[in-house]
Amino acid sequence: MPWRYTMGCYLGGAAAARAGDEMSGPALLLAGPVLTGSPSSGPALLAGIMGAAAVGGPLFGVLLDRSARPGRLLAVALALYAAGLAAIVMGLGRVPFALTVLLAVGAGLLGPALSGGWTSQLPRVAPPPGLPRATALDAMTFSLAALVGPALAGAVAGAAGALAAVAVSIALIGLALPAAWALPAPARSTPVQPPATSVVADLTAGLRVIAHHRPLARATATSVVSCVGQGALLTCWPPLGAAVLGGADRGALLLSATAASALVANAVLSRRPRPPRPDTVLLGGALLLVLAPLLAATGHPAALIAAVLLTGAAEGPQLAALFAIRHREAPERLRGQVFTTGASLKITGFALGAALAGALATWSLPGALVVAGGCEALAVLVFVCLPGTAEAVAPLPPPGAV
Repeated sequence: MPWRYTMGCYLGGAAAARAGDEMSGPALLLAGPVLTGSPSSGPALLAGIMGAAAVGGPLFGVLLDRSARPGRLLAVALALYAAGLAAIVMGLGRVPFALTVLLAVGAGLLGPALSGGWTSQLPRVAPPPGLPRATALDAMTFSLAALVGPALAGAVAGAAGALAAVAVSIALIGLALPAAWALPAPARSTPVQPPATSVVADLTAGLRVIAHHRPLARATATSVVSCVGQGALLTCWPPLGAAVLGGADRGALLLSATAASALVANAVLSRRPRPPRPDTVLLGGALLLVLAPLLAATGHPAALIAAVLLTGAAEGPQLAALFAIRHREAPERLRGQVFTTGASLKITGFALGAALAGALATWSLPGALVVAGGCEALAVLVFVCLPGTAEAVAPLPPPGAV
């Protein structure tokens, strides 16, 4: 299959799946109160999905690495995720709400398949010389999804209702199934044999690589701490829209502007013949994200717009840089686990930051913004203090070890 066609399938499938995922959260937030009459039902469903996604990544990564056809496993995960969303909507108002939350938790376990699981397969699609540009394009699908998904959820819900918004998000995930199913299989020089190690041994080996391989450990720790700050900053956009721009609904426009800025920044980087080192970009993104919340805290409209654009210009390339480091450093046998575990840790950090800022913003919005900037400063400190010199990856456990 020609490389251009394969990359087109990869990017199209990734964009559709991630847009459906970004759309599903706002759609569930709208559908929950409509179908149950309780305003807290939507946030509870979203918390169930996000919390489970933070747990499911490592195990799904192990299964992905052990699979002879990871693309097909990825397609099955996407199908089950879409089915879980459908079951949630069908259960709302018809079965006990606690059972519906359990369905959300079950669906959320597969969430990392749409992010880290898909990205881990990129080296099997793009040749080594084109991998840096392909990585930047892959990161752009996240920004595109963040830009399109919530806006589409609001538009569809306004025109046809919240149930229609969930249905469209499911359809978008379904559109990605053929692209996932057709992903190339790993090249194998020997006949496929059952794995010699247990799932527990592989899980331990993957976590050990992330924790002890210096470049991976530094990139993972920096990105997770940075995600705490990003989650805190995200929570501040709606009240900033109300306080500075005259309406909480304009906070959604700030989110869209952030995603658009990230998209543009990655598009510019992807066209550079010699992009900067990903480690440098990761650090630079954290430095810019220290400044953005402080600009927003001034309360001036021009400073707020600058903060929004600066946030996107930092987050987009930072994500692409993180992917590039993982592609460069992850052992082939553990690649899926490195990506899905990293996605789970980032989701956890993001949720912690959002919860922290949500509580602080009711007391002091500038205080919450300063905390967001402080988290990014801590991410810079983590990057500087942790050693990043490449070293040999620790040996994997012998066959049969647990």
